[in-house]
Amino acid sequence: MRPLGLQGAWLSETRAFGDDRGEFQELYSGRSLCRVLGYEPGVAQVNRSVSRQGALRGVHFAQVPPGQAKYVTCLGGAVLDVVVDIRTGSPTYRSWEAVLLDDPHRSLYVEAGLGHSFMALTDDAVVVYLTSQGYAPGREHGVHPLDPDLEIAWPGHIEPILSEKDQRAPGIAEMERHGLLPAYDDCVALHRSLREGRTA
Repeated sequence: MRPLGLQGAWLSETRAFGDDRGEFQELYSGRSLCRVLGYEPGVAQVNRSVSRQGALRGVHFAQVPPGQAKYVTCLGGAVLDVVVDIRTGSPTYRSWEAVLLDDPHRSLYVEAGLGHSFMALTDDAVVVYLTSQGYAPGREHGVHPLDPDLEIAWPGHIEPILSEKDQRAPGIAEMERHGLLPAYDDCVALHRSLREGRTA
């Protein structure tokens, strides 16, 4: 696994093994992830989305603690996957990093406290993501993915398609004013407690 420029985000690249019967690949390894993180986040839920070209999902995150980590793989088609540092007090606050996911041999791990979003670059883009916590609507929030304060460079030749919920999402400045963003120090404390085997 290769760390990205934002603390808490990694790109995982796995191999497939083929023979005359077909192909076998290990999509996710808790043991490998544990070696990198110092703890195993566990998998509480597995989600699958199928998107038409231009579908723009996110920027989504969950309150910390406990937050919600994600392990994201595109099984068909292609998406531009974007990690956003929404942690107030972080050295890279409001920064983002984009990764092209167009091959099931590449996956993105996003630690709890970071924002996550993606745009489908093709029709029938199939994304599977494993989450460390189950769906809890009262703890889950979103920042508008087209917020000019974030300046995410989405592909200019594709018209974005947002859900009603994402269209209504506030910008990052408003979320910060209302105290709805994760604090960097809280995220650091959460992951320290996980590495030490304590309950946050």
